[in-house]
Amino acid sequence: MYILHTSAYDLTVGSEHVLLTYTTPHATRAIEGPVFEVDGKALLPRFVSVELASQTKRNDAVTEYAVDAVYADRPDLMLRVLLRVADGSPILKFKYLLLGDGSHKLTKTSGERLDYGTLCVAAGDHLTEVRFSEFNEMLHSFCMNEIPVEESFFANRFSVMGPLLAGTDGTDSYLWAYEHGSQYPDAFIQFRFTPDRETILSARKGNYLAGTVLGERPFETIWMDFALIHGDVDALAAAFREFQLKYVTMNLESRKPYVFYNSWCFQERNRFWNHKTYLSDMNEERMMAEIEAAHEMGIDVFVIDTGWYEKTGDWVPNRARFADGLKSVKAKLDSYGMKLGLWIGPPEAAVTSKALAENPSCKMTWNGNTGDPFPVWLTEESYNMCLVSDYWEALADTLIGLSKELGVSYFKWDAVGQYGCNDPRHCHGTEENSPEERADAYAFNLGIYMQKIVDKICAACPDVIVDFDITEGYRSVGLGFLSVGKYFLINNGPYYQNYNIPYDPGTVWSNIFVHPGPARPWICRSPLTFDKWIPSVLFLTHYLPDDPMDSQDINLASLILGQNGIWGDLPAISPEGRARFGEVLSRYKQVRDDITAEAAIKSGMTGSGFECYEKIDSETGKGVISVFATVRDTFRYITVKKTAPTFWSSMPVTVTPLADGTSSIEIRFEGQGAAMIFFGAE
Repeated sequence: MYILHTSAYDLTVGSEHVLLTYTTPHATRAIEGPVFEVDGKALLPRFVSVELASQTKRNDAVTEYAVDAVYADRPDLMLRVLLRVADGSPILKFKYLLLGDGSHKLTKTSGERLDYGTLCVAAGDHLTEVRFSEFNEMLHSFCMNEIPVEESFFANRFSVMGPLLAGTDGTDSYLWAYEHGSQYPDAFIQFRFTPDRETILSARKGNYLAGTVLGERPFETIWMDFALIHGDVDALAAAFREFQLKYVTMNLESRKPYVFYNSWCFQERNRFWNHKTYLSDMNEERMMAEIEAAHEMGIDVFVIDTGWYEKTGDWVPNRARFADGLKSVKAKLDSYGMKLGLWIGPPEAAVTSKALAENPSCKMTWNGNTGDPFPVWLTEESYNMCLVSDYWEALADTLIGLSKELGVSYFKWDAVGQYGCNDPRHCHGTEENSPEERADAYAFNLGIYMQKIVDKICAACPDVIVDFDITEGYRSVGLGFLSVGKYFLINNGPYYQNYNIPYDPGTVWSNIFVHPGPARPWICRSPLTFDKWIPSVLFLTHYLPDDPMDSQDINLASLILGQNGIWGDLPAISPEGRARFGEVLSRYKQVRDDITAEAAIKSGMTGSGFECYEKIDSETGKGVISVFATVRDTFRYITVKKTAPTFWSSMPVTVTPLADGTSSIEIRFEGQGAAMIFFGAE
C-alpha cells in the first residue's frame, strides 16, 4: 500500500479490497476501487502491489501523485491512480488510467460495465444529491438544485445523476463528485444505491468504447472529487467552493473577478429596435466609441461578439470592418488597461476556409451525411466540425495564434451542442462500433475534448480565459468544463415561447427581458444559488447599464455579487450614467477579491419587498451588502459576519457597529431601488 499524508487528511491507497481510505482525526471513509469489463469478464479491484510512480508539482498549491497498482488476478494489467492534492484543502481530486500489454480489450457483453468506485453509507447518514445542470424553463437558465436522497432509494436500487453527492452523520460530512457535464436528466454517469447501503458511481452510456485496446495508450477515466470534514454540509460546501475557486484548475486567470462587457446586446438592438442588421455597426469606429464608454464605466474585459472575423474556422479579423486587423482596437484597449475578448463558434468552419480545406474528414456527420452548410450570423456559410476528432488540435492552435498575434485574452465559445456526430473516422468510435455507440461516445467525450482544447491554449497562453456559453439547453454543463474555464450563464434570459406568449419573430426581439428596470435582474439573480457550492464569478451573467439611475443601481447591485457582466448601448448612456458605473465599480474593485471569496448569504425572496445579499469576507471583514427593494419602507439588517470599520454606500444609510463586530444597517427606500454598502472601501 501507499500512504499519503496531507495537512487535512491521510490517504491510504491499496488496503485489502479498498482502493482509497480517507482518514481525518475525527472519521474515516473508504472507496472500493473501480470495476472494468475486460475481455468479457469483470476486472475486480484486487492488487498485488501498490507503489508511488511519480510526484509532480502542478503549481504552488497543487501536487499530483501517480500511484501504480498491479492486479492480483491479471498481473499484465495495471491501474494507475492519479491523485491531485492541494495544500490545506480537504478536497481530493483523482482519476484512473488502465494500462495493459496490448492483448486485452474493454468489452460490453451486456451493456456498459464500468463502476468508478463504491462507497458504503452508514445507517443514519443523510444524503443530498446536488444538481448543477437542471435547465429551468421559467428562467431559461441552468440552476443548482439540492434534492434529499430518501431511505427508500437503497431498498429499491434507485439512482441519481448528481454530479455531486453530499452526506453527513450530523458530526462529519463527506462528498463525492464527478467532473463531467450534461443537461439533467440526461445522465452519462450516475450514483446507484443498493440494499446493502452501497453507493456505486457507475457509467450509464458513452463512457468507453467496446473494443478499446489496453496497450501503450491507457484508457483514462474522468476526474472525481472526494472529501471528508468535521462539520456540517454547509461547511462542506464552503470547502468545495474554495476548491473550485483556487485548486481545481491550473487556469487560474478564469477565477479572477474581472468586469466583462460584450457587444452582442447592441447588435440585437440594432436588428430589432434600430431596424438594421446584426453586423451593420460591427466596425472599428463603433468599437472605438464603445471602448471610450467602457473605460469611463470601469470595464476590465472588452468582448467583441460575432462578426469581427472574415470567416469561421480561420478566425482572421475582417479587414473590411477592421482595416488594420484589430490592431488599433487592441492598442486603445491597452492604453486603458483593458483586455480584448472575442466571440468564437468552435465547431464552425466556413465553406472556403483553410480550416475546412486542411481537415475535410473532421466534418460532423450523422449516418454518413454532413448536411447542408449554413450561414453564421450573416457571414459565409459553414459546416460544423467534430471537436472529438483531430480538429481539436487545429482549433487550439488557431486560438493560440490569435492570442499571441492579436493579444486576445478571452474567448467566448458559443453554439456547442452536446449531440450530433456518429462518424466512424473520428475519436469516438470506428466501424466496429454501432452508430448509436459512436453517437453516445461523441456526446460523452465532447466536454472532455473541450477541456483538452482549453488546457492546450492556457499552457501556451496562461493569461487566456475561455468562457462556454450555456444560455441554451442541451449543452455539456457540470463540473467538467469548470475545471478549465467558466460559464456564460445568462444573456437575455427567457424567450416569449418560454411563457407561451405569441409574438412576431420577424419584427420583435425574441427575448422578453431586454429592457431596463428590476424585472431582468430578478431573472439574472435567481441562479445565484450556485454560489453556495461554486463561486458566482464562474457564471458570467449580463446586466443592463441603461439610464435611469435607479435601474443602473439595481443592475450594479446585482452584478457585483459575482456575475460581473455588462452589455447594452454604452455610448448612448448619459455621461452621468457612465460616471455612476465608474464610481460604483471603483469601490467594488477595492473589495472584489473579498466578495469573490465568500458565498452569498441571502435574506428575502427574489423580487419580494426586500431582498438582501451579504458577501463579507470572514477574515478581512471586507465585502458588500446588496439590498433590493420593491416597496416604500425602511429596511433593517444585522450582518452575519464581522465587518471592516470603513464603508461606502450608494445611498444614505445608517451603519451602527455592534459589540460583537457585526454591523446594524438601516436604509430608507422611497420605492423600487437598490443599495450597495461596501465595507472596507472608501
